[in-house]
Amino acid sequence: MDVIGVGMGRTGTNSLKLALEELGFGPCYHMKEVMDRPERIKTWRRVLDGAQSADWDVLYGGYRSTVDWPGAYYWRELVDAYPKAKVILSVRDSEKWVDSMYKTILRWPLRRPNLIGRLMFTLLRVVAPPSMAESRMLDRVFDRTFQGRHFSRPEDRQIAIEAFERHNEDIKAYVSADRLLVYQVSEGWEPLCAFLGVPVPDKPFPRVNDAKEFQADIAGRIRKYTIQIAAGITATITVALGIAALTHVL
Repeated sequence: MDVIGVGMGRTGTNSLKLALEELGFGPCYHMKEVMDRPERIKTWRRVLDGAQSADWDVLYGGYRSTVDWPGAYYWRELVDAYPKAKVILSVRDSEKWVDSMYKTILRWPLRRPNLIGRLMFTLLRVVAPPSMAESRMLDRVFDRTFQGRHFSRPEDRQIAIEAFERHNEDIKAYVSADRLLVYQVSEGWEPLCAFLGVPVPDKPFPRVNDAKEFQADIAGRIRKYTIQIAAGITATITVALGIAALTHVL
């Protein structure tokens, strides 16, 4: 592990992932490496629940860098486990960060403690259990990061901002200045390359996964889960009708 990204999600972590890979520090581990990979989701859930100790060399085997959650939650452990790795704290304005969270990650229906969220969660748990694994893992990360808040009350916004700022300040206090880069992706290549000691690429800095892209991804996942729910209900009805018909014949 050469580079540890310790910034929370929605601080440009996907852009930073692509930048690190362009600079030769790839592959880079990101939440996208976990999504849709049931075996990785299961492992992280066990680690988060304390049912399994974290073997970082196994979890990050084959990766030269990491950014985003779930690794950002374990920033202290990773910083200690890889003492020669450089540390990048991706940051942004707190208000803009929490606005982005509400427009993206916290917009995910399964995180909403309302009737629609509970109904969708229950149906998916019954008809398509694998589709719930990612949401359950994220719930564990966010419950620990944001004190179990589901962001349904006005005061939860300030709690999120306080958690974000506390996270950043704890890192600045813990990691030595010569090892740490506090960085905004809007700064582009120059400070990142200077910190890592590599040449500046002759191409634009990657700008990806803004709120609109994230919302499109959410919409696609909702469509997929809706199809799974419909298929599960159809299969259940078919089986029930078959049983009823068989019982009638007997």
